[in-house]
Amino acid sequence: MSAVLTEKLGLPSPSLVTTVLFDLDGTLVDSAPDLAGAANEMRHARGLPPLALAVLRPLVGAGARGMLGAALDIAPHHPDYEAMKAEFLDRYEQRLAQETTMFDQVQQLLLGLESAGLGWGVVTNKAERFALPLTEALGLRAAAKAVVGGDTTPHAKPHPAPLLEAAKRAGVLPEHCIYVGDDERDIVAGRAAGMQTAAAAWGYLGNGLPVSAWGADIVLSSPAELLQVLGVA
Repeated sequence: MSAVLTEKLGLPSPSLVTTVLFDLDGTLVDSAPDLAGAANEMRHARGLPPLALAVLRPLVGAGARGMLGAALDIAPHHPDYEAMKAEFLDRYEQRLAQETTMFDQVQQLLLGLESAGLGWGVVTNKAERFALPLTEALGLRAAAKAVVGGDTTPHAKPHPAPLLEAAKRAGVLPEHCIYVGDDERDIVAGRAAGMQTAAAAWGYLGNGLPVSAWGADIVLSSPAELLQVLGVA
């Protein structure tokens, strides 16, 4: 690869990014319809009307905690929280890839990386129980150099351990990776792992600081833009 990437991301020469690691939900795939669907199933079972996807979508990055908080106004300190969390996860597992799809341009991005000889992998806070079958169902798992879930290591993001494990499985040094995610925790984890970071502005983004304030090395407006940044478009 040329030094284009080194210059654009401010990498110290002669270091080169050879592997791109991605968050899953909100970065590679739009899983909001199925996560919201599981939450609305729980509302229906309790005689409550469904919530619009637009209401639940921004909270997808917070997982079961976010969905249960928005759908049923229940927080982790509630005595029934663990039982309701288990119900939510069981319902979600039954519809894991029912409406979930890859975001526009993601397939183009991954094929572009592979054509340029760059490896890629997935690091998500989704438990392996969901991450492995979902990436399999969407045709991502076979080509990925690593698929690391939230329970693959003893720590989840924003701890750097999952990212370091992914780099190890991919056979690359952390400084040769860039991590792409749609949540501030992704950027915190990437920086802590010694990787370059890119914020996926097309994702869920949460309800915290604006994406421009996360401290990412670059903010991407679309998946295909990464190919341009890497100089392989």
